Amino acid sequence: MARLLEAYKTRIRPELAEQIGCANPMAIPRLSKVVVSMGVGEGTKEKKRVEAALADLAMITGQKPIACRAKKSVSNFKLREGMEIGCKVTLRGARMYEFVDRLINVAIPRLRDFRGLKANFDGHGNYSMGLAEQTIFSEIDLDKVEYPQGMNITFVTTAGNDAHARALLTLLGMPFRRSEAGTN
Repeated sequence: MARLLEAYKTRIRPELAEQIGCANPMAIPRLSKVVVSMGVGEGTKEKKRVEAALADLAMITGQKPIACRAKKSVSNFKLREGMEIGCKVTLRGARMYEFVDRLINVAIPRLRDFRGLKANFDGHGNYSMGLAEQTIFSEIDLDKVEYPQGMNITFVTTAGNDAHARALLTLLGMPFRRSEAGTN
């Protein structure tokens, strides 16, 4: 069993239930899924960029990503309908908890000038964050990276509001900024 999943079941869930005042064990917030996506802007011109993003995302998440295609043609961007413009992975279960554990304990501490994560909640209990480069993950070989690529990570929770989601993610170990702890 994943280390973070075991911690959630034994330590975090009871503490969260007490913190938010929830008596029903099924109503306690939990992570539903984590979506990791990479948009490849130059992928329309170079096919290698999309392939490199697919390979990097597969190494980071441990799951095969799917290529995202353009829904509409936009002539100003030289974009045609059906062109590959990015990739994404949806993680669930033990693999999701393994990824979140590696993100919190290995990748985020490697960020340069890190002062905490900004609280980007959507009002429905989901949290999104962006990373500037894929190289903060230890699975990526720095010598083989041709194109530094950013990524978006979305944490989908079963929490009904942002306060409960923030409490869940804080107990999981997400390092939010101190100044924003009580806002939003």
